[in-house]
Amino acid sequence: MDIVERIKTEITGKYYRDNYPNDGQRFVAWYMRNIHLLGALQAKDSVTDGQNDKQIDAVYIDDDEQKVFIVQGKYLSGESVNAEPVREVISSWMQLKDLVLLQEGANDRLKVKLNEISKALNEDDYSVCFELITTSVFTEDAQKDILAFQSTLSNEEGNGFDAELLVVDRVGLDDRYTQAMEKDNPSLNHSVTLEDGRFLFTDIGSTNVCLAALPLKECIKFPGISNGTLFQKNVRQSLGISNTVNKKIRKTIMGDRCGDFFFFHNGITAICNKMELVEGSILKVHGVSVVNGCQSLNTILSCSEAVKKRNDAYVLFRFYEIPQKDRADSISINTNTQSAVKTRDLRSNDKRVIRLKKAYEQKYPQGYFAAKRGDQLPASKDKEFYVELSFLGKFLMAWYSQRPNLSYGETKIFDKYFDTLFNKEYHPEDLYALNFWYDKIMSIWTEDNPFSINQTLLTMKAYAPYHFLFALSSICAKLNGNDKVPSPYQCLLAAQKNNMVETMLSNVVSCMNQAYDSGEQNAKLKDKIFIPQNWVKSKDSIAAIQSAVNSFVSFLPAWDAQKNKALREAFAIKPEFFEYRLTAD
Repeated sequence: MDIVERIKTEITGKYYRDNYPNDGQRFVAWYMRNIHLLGALQAKDSVTDGQNDKQIDAVYIDDDEQKVFIVQGKYLSGESVNAEPVREVISSWMQLKDLVLLQEGANDRLKVKLNEISKALNEDDYSVCFELITTSVFTEDAQKDILAFQSTLSNEEGNGFDAELLVVDRVGLDDRYTQAMEKDNPSLNHSVTLEDGRFLFTDIGSTNVCLAALPLKECIKFPGISNGTLFQKNVRQSLGISNTVNKKIRKTIMGDRCGDFFFFHNGITAICNKMELVEGSILKVHGVSVVNGCQSLNTILSCSEAVKKRNDAYVLFRFYEIPQKDRADSISINTNTQSAVKTRDLRSNDKRVIRLKKAYEQKYPQGYFAAKRGDQLPASKDKEFYVELSFLGKFLMAWYSQRPNLSYGETKIFDKYFDTLFNKEYHPEDLYALNFWYDKIMSIWTEDNPFSINQTLLTMKAYAPYHFLFALSSICAKLNGNDKVPSPYQCLLAAQKNNMVETMLSNVVSCMNQAYDSGEQNAKLKDKIFIPQNWVKSKDSIAAIQSAVNSFVSFLPAWDAQKNKALREAFAIKPEFFEYRLTAD
């Protein structure tokens, strides 16, 4: 089915009809759900389109990528679209430079999002990606404006934030949709058109090798650049456009030295399970992954309109047929040592992580500890016992450090707090229990909302589940009259032994709802705007949860003495299974 026809059909569904008043908003919501892969509630929360939207139709903040996505959508039936949408994006960019003034005239949904944007840009050094999406194709004049704006952004300095423009037209929508669908099955295959006289196919060390000078416009055709699946075996993902090297790459592409790109660049390295040369100049690669060049390809993609017009810009591409995983990992690490690799990029190879992995898989031979980004669960392993390193770091921060407000992004966890969190020897059972509790929490994080989680909390799927983990640990500690941190596994054993897993989840939801209502009410009493995303990222949320837990446990006798006794007896945990929290701040 043609992508436009697919969109037209899908936005007639109940979710889109019930939540959005027109096809324009439905198109933007479809994009947020199907391309950014947001849940139904998250997508609805992201849409700001409507009166006084200031040319900003949706806002999504990706904390893992440290990027603010600002979306402008044009759902059109015509074949082409002029430069007007480009000028709207330029307008939103100009207005974004003065957030205070912009917020004054914005609608209520956008006001909240602008506060989140301000926090991200001021405190966490995020970059901004303007996404201009349409179901049509831009006219030649519009493409000129796009190119000019991309050039302006690449040369803009000192305005408080780095920005890029990503244009997604009808063809781009099809590509992005295909890439998004492959995210759950990220074994990527691709056919590369090589130019005669500009490639060498040979055998080195019993390994098939292809060296090629690829046009930059051929590079942006690779699947999995924007969503990161092309870089599974890389030691790091995109560092964003604010990175110094990436800025220089952009300036070269947008400047008058683009023809020298081949000589300025060290080249890109890709490995694959299998490759073959067909029809003399078509290179087919199966299971392809770029292990050196993630930053370059993301930057080249951010200058896509300029790249498409260059016939003289090339980059050296090295393709290696490497089916052996250990050899591929070694190549990934060694090909990245020519430029600085931050500590967090190589945590999967840290001896403490390796020790955890070995201990866990020895205790649970049916399980799998995914230490490297992109590791997939082997078919022979049990999904219930699957632990993933990046999530584990977030669990440890929420439970053992008692700071769920710091769990939302892995950057700080695997950089600033890594030594604190991973110097400790964890029992494999506790790692399993943390994963179990998180999975249970996510099992009720659904649209039908069986446990009646506060609707706003539901929209914060990237943040709030870690607060639920924290609340669970706090309840178990409070029931035992202990102010230390309980063993996750002992909490799980007690819950399972007494058939109280569902009961505990219900108690956690009650405390979280109460904590959220308290935070909102306190803001109103102080005549302040209550920003939910800011609340979950602050210590105010921790204090509110602790207060709600104290009230819940302390006042149990007043309304159900029998339940109070049953809970305390069921979750009685020996003192030796409690420990001091790990200090993270």
